[in-house]
Amino acid sequence: MYTYKDYLIEIEERKAQGLHPKPIDGKELLSDIISQIKDVNNEYREDSLNFFIYNVLPGTTSAASVKSKFLKEIILGQEKVKEITVDFAFELLSHMKGGSSIEVLLDLALGEDAAIAEKAAIVLKTQVFLYEADIERLENGLNNGNAIAKELLESYAQAEFFTKLPEVDEKIDIVTFIAGVGDISTDLLSPGADAHSRSDRELHGQCIFEHNKEMQQELLALKEKHPDKRVMLVAEKGTMGVGSSRMSGVNNVALWTGISSSPYVPFINIAPVIAGTNGISPIFLTTVGVTGGIGIDLQNWVKQKDEEGNTIVDEEGEPILKQMYSVATGTVLTINTKEKKLYGGNVELKDISTALTPQKMEFIKAGGSYAVVFGKKLQTSACKILGIDVPQVYAPSKEISIEGQGLTAVEKIFNKNAVGTTPGKTLHAGSDVRVEVNIVGSQDTTGLMTSQELEMMAATVVSPIVDAGYQSGCHTASVWDDKSKANIPRLMQFMNDFGLITARDPKGGYHAMTDVIHKVLNDITIDDWAIIIGGDSHTRMSKGVAFGADSGTVALALATGEATMPIPQSVKVTFKGEMRSFMDFRDVVHATQQQMLKQYGGENVFQGRIIEVHIGTLTSDQAFTFTDWTAEMKAKASICISEDETLVESLEIARDRIQIMIEKGMDNKKQMLQGLVDKANERITEVKTGIKPALRPDADAKYYAEVVIDLDEIAEPMIADPDVNNDDVSKRYTHDTIRPLSFYGGTKKVDLGFVGSCMVHKGDMKILAQMLKNIESQQGKVEFKAPLVVAPPTYNIVDELKAEGDWEVLQKYSGFEFDDNAPKGLARTKYENLLYLERPGCNLCMGNQEKAEPGDTVMATSTRLFQGRVVKDAGEKKGESLLSSTPVVVLSTVLGRTPTMEEYEKAVEGIVLTKFKPSQKQLVI
Repeated sequence: MYTYKDYLIEIEERKAQGLHPKPIDGKELLSDIISQIKDVNNEYREDSLNFFIYNVLPGTTSAASVKSKFLKEIILGQEKVKEITVDFAFELLSHMKGGSSIEVLLDLALGEDAAIAEKAAIVLKTQVFLYEADIERLENGLNNGNAIAKELLESYAQAEFFTKLPEVDEKIDIVTFIAGVGDISTDLLSPGADAHSRSDRELHGQCIFEHNKEMQQELLALKEKHPDKRVMLVAEKGTMGVGSSRMSGVNNVALWTGISSSPYVPFINIAPVIAGTNGISPIFLTTVGVTGGIGIDLQNWVKQKDEEGNTIVDEEGEPILKQMYSVATGTVLTINTKEKKLYGGNVELKDISTALTPQKMEFIKAGGSYAVVFGKKLQTSACKILGIDVPQVYAPSKEISIEGQGLTAVEKIFNKNAVGTTPGKTLHAGSDVRVEVNIVGSQDTTGLMTSQELEMMAATVVSPIVDAGYQSGCHTASVWDDKSKANIPRLMQFMNDFGLITARDPKGGYHAMTDVIHKVLNDITIDDWAIIIGGDSHTRMSKGVAFGADSGTVALALATGEATMPIPQSVKVTFKGEMRSFMDFRDVVHATQQQMLKQYGGENVFQGRIIEVHIGTLTSDQAFTFTDWTAEMKAKASICISEDETLVESLEIARDRIQIMIEKGMDNKKQMLQGLVDKANERITEVKTGIKPALRPDADAKYYAEVVIDLDEIAEPMIADPDVNNDDVSKRYTHDTIRPLSFYGGTKKVDLGFVGSCMVHKGDMKILAQMLKNIESQQGKVEFKAPLVVAPPTYNIVDELKAEGDWEVLQKYSGFEFDDNAPKGLARTKYENLLYLERPGCNLCMGNQEKAEPGDTVMATSTRLFQGRVVKDAGEKKGESLLSSTPVVVLSTVLGRTPTMEEYEKAVEGIVLTKFKPSQKQLVI
């Protein structure tokens, strides 16, 4: 029981941190507050009234339910509060978005008091978060001759909740703030180490710019100097929002620079303006749309070309850039939303029509994409009940159909899953499409925000369209600390009740599973034609097409079973040559990025597009190494084209792993997992019998670019280097600096190794075991000169390694092994030169719990090399995270430095690394 006295204690604690009272979401506390409001002599009455009016979270929170019912009592005259008139009570209900407030408004609108009913109808005409039960009430009212029900349905059919909103301002004056030079990771805006506070928006807001108070004060001073202008956060000479979608990052930017969504809902701001010289990362741009913000591709620095159109480079082969216009901090600019131009005074600087498409303008007008998505659904439902055609209120979806042109893989998937498109029309890239979603994943550091979003859009159950929803526990797996104990059980309970399969059982019926979410989603995807949405940038499956998304888009997909986006362009990647026996597939992944940049003169043709990789012969576990890295390639997503036999093998592996989840007791009442097993068997039969072979693009499909990777060129391990000392700040921490092992000359000191994250699979664990045996046989013993942290991605991998004897090898050389019965309560801050067998999960890659020691040079299999993510700087020594294959990481920790090629080849002698031979079969139709 959380009482008002508890709340007062918390208020004092927050005041010491410079924070306001925490928004109220619980019914017990709000019931206390209402009791004090009713008592006119209560010493806390005035504060209680303010808390009730201004500090309650809306939607389906239990507090919102209590608030709605009390406002209903005031409207009906059953309770009297002099400060809350009937009209004000209706106004408060109008800001509560949905759930119990809609239920109350419908009670009043369909009630017998005509005056009250009319007022309730006026408010209801502005609402969009109505669900099937609400629409059913209106339909019943219509059938029973209720005039208000008819009036409401007619209003919804005309989408008056949208058409009567104010138009977007023609001119938006902005002032620039350079948040960083080069690519800006969402870690800068919402650090992973602060993941625990994301659902407490005001508290989390303090971490923007990685707690850099000087930058925060500079931003506040800029706002104070330009009170009539919006602040535009800029990534100078880089891309804004790389690394992840991070709804919390956009929330922080909006909190500091945006507009309040409602005077009665605290700390929820919308409409941030962000920009980058090289635009906005695709998944982060989607998140900006959720809040009705604007994301601008500035292109204020451009590559210089010679007379023949070739890029001019400097002595080091880097493109020479020229500044077209300045966006230095404090520059005043104007966005003209009608002309779709960016101005500096009266000078036109840039056409920004891609930032202000008709659809994005609707998001801006409606205050975010949710309102548009739900609005369209509500309009369609109302028209269906009234038996009329849907009026064209919203901007028509762009439908691009090119006669005689084949389809890429993503075009085929989108056409199959499309909703509401012109019947019989085949759509190509650039078309705007609503699609049904098959699999949805929520991860644990954004999950609390997803649950909040679901509450605020008044959703109570996963959409029946969704084949499976999964809530992970991997991002908080390594340390079961007080923050995790407070947040994660609550999250698992909410998601379990909502209808998802949850990593932890709220009832404790099965063993907690902290498996990496991407691996689980890869396993539960049982159709190569599927669309997957997940709350993490590495939601990139090797079956189907998967999109990383913010917590809100995940909530929307769970609630509606749909997502809306343009069909992306594709880049085709094929392979030639032969892979050397001592190379790992991770080296092929890095070489793909390197060779692509070389082939296209430094232009990243992958950015914002689908990478259609003709992998052919690799099963999903191994192919995932490629698709996972495509987030670092800045691609929007990727699709693996496989041979039929390979797809069948991958589907059988997935089906069997789902069956293990069922046997562990993880299935729910609706038998969601059993449904996946049945669908997997059906798909396997289709492929085996030839009824429906593996997904293949058409031979005459059109691609933005085609990249051919020459395996013969990959002569040594490839390492992604953060290049922390590059004189050009914009070139640091980009993932684009790919170097051969020989670059380091066998002399670069390595302080810590990490084998883990979503980039490794069972094969990596077996390679690790075999390398340790190799080294012992060659040197007589295994002695680590740097710590080696090992975090298997999943428990089923651990179980399989135990069954096959490899785990026993790892135990032999380890100095620490995780214990699920006594998980760590504190993050490790010091490491000895030992092998640490950590609990399955994200571990160091996430950066929110475990970290390397400041200033360390880390060699890791993970995906993140951003500043401060895995390792912080220490004084004059910069922390750096180099990314490489498992063999390179292991050998680096044994040697305490990067190995030479001779040492490397000797260490992997006789070990079967990931085999890959380009398919000799036709992978197109």
